[in-house]
Amino acid sequence: MKKTKVHVISHSHWDREWYFTSSRSTMYLVNHVKEVIELLENNPNFPVYLMDAQSSLVEDYLKYCPEDEERLKKLIKERRFLIGPWYTQTDQLVISQESIVRNMYYGKKYAEEMGHSFNVAYAPDIFGQGGNVPQIYNNFGIDRFLFWRGVADNRLKQTEFIWEGDNGSKLLALQMPFGYYYGGNIPEKDDEILPYLDEKISKLEEKASTSNVYFPNGFDQAPIRKNLPEIIEKFNKIDEKREYIFSSPEKIFDYLEKEVNNLPIIKGELTEGKHSRLHKSIFSTRADLKILNNKIENFIVNTLEPILSISHSLGNRYPHKEVYEIWKLMFENSAHDSIGGCNSDKTNKDVYFRYIKAKDMAENLLDLNMRLISKKTPFDHDYSFIIFNTLPYHRKGVIEAFAYLPEEEFEMYDLNGNKLNYTIVEKIEQTEYVLNQHIYLNPSKKVYIPKKVFYSKILIELKNVPSLGFTQIFLNLNEKKEILINKESKERIIENTFYKIEVLSNNTLNILDKKNNKLYKNQMIFEENGDGGDSYNYSPPVNDLIVNSLSSKELEISKKVTEVYEGLELKYSLKVPNNLEDRAKKLINSEMKYDVKIELRNNEEIIRFKVNVENNVYSHRFCVVFDSGIASKVSTADQVFGAIERPVRLKEMDVWEEEQWQEAPISIEPFQSYVSLNNENGGIALITDGVREYEIIGEDFSKIRLTLFRTFGFMGKENLLYRPGRASGESIVETPDAQLIGNIELEFSFYAFENEFEKENIAKISKEYLSPFTLYQFSEFLNGRLIFSHRDEEKTLPKEYSLFEINNENLIMSAFKKAENTNEYIVRVFNPYLKNELKLLNLETFKSVKLDEITVDERVTVLKPYEFKTFLIKKGCE
Repeated sequence: MKKTKVHVISHSHWDREWYFTSSRSTMYLVNHVKEVIELLENNPNFPVYLMDAQSSLVEDYLKYCPEDEERLKKLIKERRFLIGPWYTQTDQLVISQESIVRNMYYGKKYAEEMGHSFNVAYAPDIFGQGGNVPQIYNNFGIDRFLFWRGVADNRLKQTEFIWEGDNGSKLLALQMPFGYYYGGNIPEKDDEILPYLDEKISKLEEKASTSNVYFPNGFDQAPIRKNLPEIIEKFNKIDEKREYIFSSPEKIFDYLEKEVNNLPIIKGELTEGKHSRLHKSIFSTRADLKILNNKIENFIVNTLEPILSISHSLGNRYPHKEVYEIWKLMFENSAHDSIGGCNSDKTNKDVYFRYIKAKDMAENLLDLNMRLISKKTPFDHDYSFIIFNTLPYHRKGVIEAFAYLPEEEFEMYDLNGNKLNYTIVEKIEQTEYVLNQHIYLNPSKKVYIPKKVFYSKILIELKNVPSLGFTQIFLNLNEKKEILINKESKERIIENTFYKIEVLSNNTLNILDKKNNKLYKNQMIFEENGDGGDSYNYSPPVNDLIVNSLSSKELEISKKVTEVYEGLELKYSLKVPNNLEDRAKKLINSEMKYDVKIELRNNEEIIRFKVNVENNVYSHRFCVVFDSGIASKVSTADQVFGAIERPVRLKEMDVWEEEQWQEAPISIEPFQSYVSLNNENGGIALITDGVREYEIIGEDFSKIRLTLFRTFGFMGKENLLYRPGRASGESIVETPDAQLIGNIELEFSFYAFENEFEKENIAKISKEYLSPFTLYQFSEFLNGRLIFSHRDEEKTLPKEYSLFEINNENLIMSAFKKAENTNEYIVRVFNPYLKNELKLLNLETFKSVKLDEITVDERVTVLKPYEFKTFLIKKGCE
């Protein structure tokens, strides 16, 4: 009988922050890495150490010990100190696809520059595995996957299998069935060792389909076991049934590939929480931080990088380093605990300030590059604006922006002489503040100085903006506006080309879809209930009380009609329990006020909602419900580089308690930007850049419940209804900040459609919602301290410009940026459908590359469902 080969792996799982701050973690990290380096250098019998596959840890260390760079490079090149392919151990379900790609790109690149990138997809503690992520791994040249969480023995009885992504990409997968810490507590007394090994290793042998088992020696932030070589030697003397070797993940996969045969295949998402907790509903933990993350991710990818590319194509420097620094801040926050929000309040403050810094850097980098373009663009009017479109096709629609406007009435035009509809939503006079900061760099030059300046929020209906480019609009101050539509009333009905909305007396909406002549009744029901959970899991309290907006008191309603949109502003108060104790007693003793703004813009196919909640109660959840009227067995949502259908209810809910699952297999699910219920006759979708969490509810599962926020008071709690047993995290750590007391702003939109999913393009509608037009104002009176002064430049740029266009609008552009290593541009597209194949058309003529932006990829003419492709294009190519 062949001996079991036990691969003992020395490692540490190093959380950069958790219930402790990143400052504490870093100070201990420096001490830890220094110790590991010295041990590896001085003990040839200690062959290899796995540093959690996070390149950022080495970068952090070298900030404080730059003198050790060459020592580390030598160890990394010799594959004795393993880092990469991640920059940080990122989440895979709630983080955007480009964030995941860039995390691995920069992590792998840094590791390779240091000598070697650990070529295993290592996910020791991530809360579930995304169904299309294997495609990302394969595209980076990785075909081995080592993980812990997400697979139950109901469908997999062994630790080795083939994980197949939704697009067909495959990985040889090895599960650590009992966690990355399973072999961390090895005894050293001779009489204790054999019983220990028989207990521990036999459990691994029961699950192994080969003669190789993975035995990890390490804990969270744990010191290296210096005498591990001697311990392994002792194992081999005491246990004659097995062979113990000091190994690495790369080495065990070498062995596995020689032995595995006819492995079972598991397809798609790995999100089963039977043996390890996945914390399904962590997607809404610390909604304030989740919303910041989602908005900044979208801003970087959908606005910043395309405009930086436009700027570069016109002769300006592409700021690779600055963009990298912004992404690094996001990566630090996308690590599974950080983005999870399952941290102490002190740590979450660090997360918050990193978001604020990333946002500020991104916005100012954008401002600089729009200005660099504007400085060299000829303008014929004192009030001129450049409008940027960052999508790869011509667009029209409404832009919402802020600008410094005059007191006088004016008309607004585009370059083709089209008079543009607009409305000023709000304004505040800032004449003295703005004009006192003006600087006359050239006193000989005549500059128009307005009598008064108003900082204004304005909505403008644009006629045609070039693809991945810009155009101009301007104010004509010599022409008074002919008709100024700006009516307010107490009416309860608004409409546009696509919808008619009526506010009913029960505080719901009737929505008429004019395209389909279908009436959706009693929509927009807000639900409030208790949250007995913690920072990891939503869980209803044992004694819950559910309140909904049908019982809200209407405080005020107003209708606004302008040239650009019709809107409703609704103000309500909802009586709810103040806390879990009051809720258990059915005591309704607090009043929570919330406002809803509903907006129908001209010729726009979505209904925009803005909800403002004055949260003054504790440990509860607030959701909104829309009813599709379609009895459903599955929901459709977007995921990383594609769409996904999920059951509305998992059959495991009937047996989870009997089978003693670690947590209930609830159907609270994540998404990237939209969720839909549909059939062959159409359906509805909800789109958001807010909290990415939904659940399908109702007797016939016809309703989408979108989580808006949830609040709680402890990092961890024991014996939740949805998660029995021990607490996750630290039950002693209180989290008062997680109660989110104060004002909470939320946004989402509603889209109704008349055809089956494959004949619609919900992904395109969603992409446009997340990629608004961008406005930059070029007015000489602003030149000064307000925006930093600038000198005059020769006007060498065109008034209107387009960098690139994709001929198939059904393809979704995931990224457009300058390539890291050449003067070409990266355009990455994907197929958002479940069944349709999409032609690449003009893209098929360009060079296709892998995600490393160097390795040539195979040339194809169509993209199959779930597939993405990355292309290199040159300026001026279409």
